[in-house]
This record gives sequence, C-alpha cells and structure tokens, in this order.
Amino acid sequence: MSEASLPTKSRKNKSQGDVQRELRELAKSQQGDAPSVDMSKLYIRVGGAVVIGWVLAGGLYSWQHTAWPIYVAAAVTAIVVGAGAWLHRYVQKTQALGSILRGADTAEGRKEALEKLKTGFKKDDAQALIARAQLEMQDDPKVALETLESIDLGKVNLPGMSDQVRAMRANLHLSMNEPQKARALVDQLELGKQQEPKTRAMLATVSAETWARTGAAKKAVDTLDLFDPEDESMGEMRIQMYRARAFAYAANQDMKNAERALKKLADTHPHLLAMFIGKKIHPLLERAAKQLIMRSGAVPRKMVRQRM
Repeated sequence: MSEASLPTKSRKNKSQGDVQRELRELAKSQQGDAPSVDMSKLYIRVGGAVVIGWVLAGGLYSWQHTAWPIYVAAAVTAIVVGAGAWLHRYVQKTQALGSILRGADTAEGRKEALEKLKTGFKKDDAQALIARAQLEMQDDPKVALETLESIDLGKVNLPGMSDQVRAMRANLHLSMNEPQKARALVDQLELGKQQEPKTRAMLATVSAETWARTGAAKKAVDTLDLFDPEDESMGEMRIQMYRARAFAYAANQDMKNAERALKKLADTHPHLLAMFIGKKIHPLLERAAKQLIMRSGAVPRKMVRQRM
C-alpha cells in the first residue's frame, strides 16, 4: 500500500491537540464530587458518645472514688474535639474545591478556577495543588506535572493521597510517551491501601498500562482483569481502562482483545486513538489504531501513514 505522510508541522499540532483532548476526558474521571457529609448528624452522634462517656466516668468516680475515669473522659473529649475540628475543616475545603472544579468545564471557566485555586489556598496545600493539576493537564500536561512535582509527599498526611499524586504524575508521563519515568512512580504505589474502589481501580489502571509498556505484560493483564470497565461506577474512567487494556493485550501478543479495546475507544471518540500513533508504540497496535481511524472517517486516509 502506498505511503502518504502528514506534513511535519501539521502532524505535530494534530498530535498535541489529540493528547489534550484525551487528557480532558481523563481529567473528568479524577474530578470527583465533594463528599456528601451531614455534619450536623455527625456532631449529634459524636456528642452523644462523649456525653455517655462522661456519664460512665461520673458513675465510676462515685463508685470507686478515684479520679482516673474523669481524666480518661477529659483526654478522650480533647481528642474528639480536635479530630472534629480537623474533619470540619477538611470537609469544608473538599466541598469548596469540588465546587470550583465543577465550574471549570470551559476554557474561561478553567482560567477562573485556576485563579481561585492559586489565591484562595496556601501554596503548599496538597489538595488545592492536585485540583490545579487536574485543570492544567487539560491544556498543558507539562505545567500540570510541574504542579504535582511541587507537592512534598513527605508532608502529605491524608491516607492514600501520596499514591494518588504519584499515579497522576505517572499518567501524565504515559500521555507524553515517557513510560520509563512512569514506571519509577508506579513501582512505589501500594494498591492494597486504597479503600475507595474507584480510586483503587484508577491506580491499578495506571500501573497496568505502565507495566505493559515497560516489559511486564502478563502482570498488566492480570491486574486489569480484576476490574470491569463497563461497571457503571467507573464513569469516564473507562476510557483510561480501555487504553490500558489495548497496551497490555498488545504487549501480551493478544491482538484480538487489543483491537476490541481500541474499538471501545473509537466508539467513544476516534481521536482517542491518536495516543497509539507515534514512537515507542507496539507496531501492530499502531497499525490497528490507524485502520480504525480511517474507517471512522475522523482523519482523511491520505493523512495517515501506513506501515503495511
């Protein structure tokens, strides 16, 4: 079959646009709603437990005539009050960040949201920096990566957040075709410590794609088989899950399943297949992606280089 190559400048611009379009889709899966917590009910329950504790302490004091139950009740109350204050601040901040992200569905909205994130939170606030990166990756992955790299993981005190930051950084490296840099990050992830199912699936998906593209195909397939991309709870994340499957199956010499994964992506949006065209891509996977792009009509046939 004859070859017809896209001019260098045009082809490069097209690739950048496709990557940004894909990152916009992937970012949606990481912009979860703020947790729905009824703080008034929580305060009532915790307050009731504290009151019961003091009642028991008073009873023991009257019975045994010793002050230790009072000391214990006071210490527990201080801990509960401190934890309650921290939780209140955390929930309020999470809800504020969620509100900012929900209003950033346009270029102008993202610009306004980024300004709020930069001025309304401390410079080293990990949650705010993650939210910034989620918006920045939609327009400039390198800027998003720099934002994530500015987070001091040694000071992150929320369970699992360090791994989420590493996974986001790894995902950006994958999107920029830098799988070896992603591998250094995913090898540090502790998937078993993630309690939230969707977050665990996201970390596993990023890890599996990285493994597939760095020589651990079987491990990647075995990991991906634990999750169902068609599960309703996966939402927009199924795009990333099928992308990882395409890489993993191709690396495992299973082109039948790799092509099925590509077809799922093409059905969502043909431009998502641009990720599979370029250097460091499995040649059979690249050819299958090109064929699907041509069939979809998203790109004129003469603009796709054929390696057949």
